[in-house]
Parts: sequence; structure tokens; C-alpha cells
Amino acid sequence: MIILNWFKAAEAKKFGTQLALFFIGHMLPTVSYGDKAFTQKADKVLHQMAGQVLQFKRDHPLNTYQKAQLGNSFKWALRDAKVDPDYADKLTKWLVVQIG
Repeated sequence: MIILNWFKAAEAKKFGTQLALFFIGHMLPTVSYGDKAFTQKADKVLHQMAGQVLQFKRDHPLNTYQKAQLGNSFKWALRDAKVDPDYADKLTKWLVVQIG
């Protein structure tokens, strides 16, 4: 039974999608990925997201599989929202570092 719990990733997937939607809701539409205003706004939003990730980690200890599912749902929610694929990858790497 314990092994089956290892594969329970619904909460992690849901959080990954919600986190992507938070980013999208605060950042899109934007002027350009490279301009100064975008960078400043993105830094602020990522700081807010880091707090959410920290809280989620406290409430939901994640195993490797769950972390992967969280990252995957985050990335594909961004991609589905037409976020530039390279930028979605960059954000996903940021998230992976945050979740440890």
C-alpha cells in the first residue's frame, strides 16, 4: 500500500497547473520577454511564486515522482498558454530548483 502512495501525484499536478496559471495571469499579455519592464515584473511574480512553492513543500512532502509530475504539469500549462517554449523551459528549471 505504501508503494502505491508513492505514485499519488494529483495534488502535485494540480499545484503545478495552478502555479503556471498564476504566472500566466500576472504576466500575459506582455510586451516582450527581453525588455526591462518584463524582467522586473517577472522577478516580482517569481518571488511571489517562490513563497507559494515553499508553503506547498511544507504542507506536501514530495517524492521524486511527484516533483516530476508537478514540473511537467507546470511546463505544459505554460506551453498550452502559448508561452515561448524556451521561456517555459527556463521557468520549469526555476521551479525544479525551488522544489528541490
